Amino acid sequence: MTDLAASDFRHPRRHVRLDTILRLRWLAALGQLAAIFVVAHGLEFDFEVIPCLTIVGLSSALNLVLQIAFNPMQRLEPVYAAALLALNIVELAALLFLTGGLQNPFSFLFLAPVLISATALPIRLTIALGVLAMACASALLFFHLPLPWEGEEPVVLPPIYLFGVWLSILLAIGVTSLYAIQVTDDTRKLSDALAATELVLTREQHLTQLDGLAAAAAHELGTPLATIFLISRELEKSVAADSPLAADLKTLREQTQRCRDILAKITQLSATGAPFDRMPLSTLIEEVVAPHRDFGVAIKIRIAVAGAREPVGTRNPAILYGVGNILENAVDFARATVEVNAWWNSETVEIVVSDDGPGFAPEILKRIGEPYLSRRRGTDDPQGGRRGLGLGVFIARTLLERTGATVAFRNRTFPDHGAVVQIAWPRSRFEATEANETSDEPAA
Repeated sequence: MTDLAASDFRHPRRHVRLDTILRLRWLAALGQLAAIFVVAHGLEFDFEVIPCLTIVGLSSALNLVLQIAFNPMQRLEPVYAAALLALNIVELAALLFLTGGLQNPFSFLFLAPVLISATALPIRLTIALGVLAMACASALLFFHLPLPWEGEEPVVLPPIYLFGVWLSILLAIGVTSLYAIQVTDDTRKLSDALAATELVLTREQHLTQLDGLAAAAAHELGTPLATIFLISRELEKSVAADSPLAADLKTLREQTQRCRDILAKITQLSATGAPFDRMPLSTLIEEVVAPHRDFGVAIKIRIAVAGAREPVGTRNPAILYGVGNILENAVDFARATVEVNAWWNSETVEIVVSDDGPGFAPEILKRIGEPYLSRRRGTDDPQGGRRGLGLGVFIARTLLERTGATVAFRNRTFPDHGAVVQIAWPRSRFEATEANETSDEPAA
């Protein structure tokens, strides 16, 4: 029930494809050309058309060179993608310098490259692009050509208004970028955690299938071994006792019989305790508790009978892993005792795992079950504790909820101390067959 290594499921941040950057750059170039055409010929404003067209032409030429020289489907290293986005910022700053600086309403387009970086590139490069965009916006506050306008008199906006525009651009870059970084990071964490959950469930299912494979192998090997045993016994009877082959045939018969005995034991184990057999709740709890009894913490099991017959469910790997992981956390944090209480009635099946440890910290309790949220002790911790990835509780909760359970976390009521995890199923879901559980799950 230990945490998985990060290398088992975590993937490096995806690199942006060159084709994606080029499409954005072509779209920007077309938008800039359309704006220049509308302002120059539609509104007939007087401004530096040739320099603006030169900047757009150079940008388009670079796009064409990149598209021809490189495979558009290749994924760029983050630093190269950031360089192209930085070039977009510089090109926009140059166009705004020729067309009024921050007085130009298109000055808010400084946000676009930074937001793209926030969703696809490392944080350090996003910060660098944000600083570059803020620096360009700050420079344009003081250095720029007049805003294109009708008439001979240029528009002069009050300095306090321009300061407000500058400040709003800086705040928009900072706030929206931080928001995009946080949302994207949470999405990646959730994706990695769900991948880890699927990996754990797959491993547990593989383990439960080993018994079925053993039983199948015993069944398939039984017939050829019986044939070998009979032939060896007949040959042994037909050979003289003093023949050199007699000892070899006797050994062959004995070893064949030994193989048959081993297969018979495997078949017997499969018939009496196969993972696909149904098991009572008390047996399930004992199987989960057994691996954690020798860690210096007393585990007390209390089962309250409420009149109804004991619930019997399938040996579900998701339930075994989920309850086992929660129990492992309780053993890790307990001072001396862990209690596993179970009860049922005609409608509900419930397991409560509690310990006498420090309990959940207030800031953790509200977020318990989120991926990568860990306060675990261990040998990798400077305080002498073992730090996990914070995935254990998330995986356990996800697997248990897939089986229809409701998982609740709380602390014991003062003056008692310790954590309490309550797991409750509708009895019909707990006793459902594995096939029914699969059919109940929504399609992906």
